[in-house]
Amino acid sequence: MQLATLARPYAALVRALDLLANLFALYLRIWVSWVFLKSGLLKLESWDSTLALFQDEYRVPLLPPALAAYVGTFGELVFPVLVILGLAGRLSAIGLSAVNAMAVISYAHVLLAEGAEALARQHYLWGLALLVIVFYGPGALSVDKLLARRPGSQWPV
Repeated sequence: MQLATLARPYAALVRALDLLANLFALYLRIWVSWVFLKSGLLKLESWDSTLALFQDEYRVPLLPPALAAYVGTFGELVFPVLVILGLAGRLSAIGLSAVNAMAVISYAHVLLAEGAEALARQHYLWGLALLVIVFYGPGALSVDKLLARRPGSQWPV
């Protein structure tokens, strides 16, 4: 069998996968962001409970509990929206990664306890998804890509 005989169907497959990659990037951004956005909205819904959790349950290093509640909720509401839009997509994914890391650090006494391995693995999976966005960008279906297409634009993708 000649190489050209194999190359044509493989090239068609690669073209199809390249088209699907943009949809996959959008799906990935929405999937990982939705988790954090829901958490932030829940915190807003019951702010007294949120403050109590940061006071009594979460162990955020270096920040007073009330400030940690504000900063954490801000991160869970702002970064997911930016990641979904693909606006400053890589930087926004780094910000959301920091929120994820802080959640693991401040709740490590629960997440890393015996029997809670599945809870910790969720955070690792979200972290991996965010790293894909950090290293490969938000994809063609993003505000970043629209801004980069403008004539004379120096907006990075």
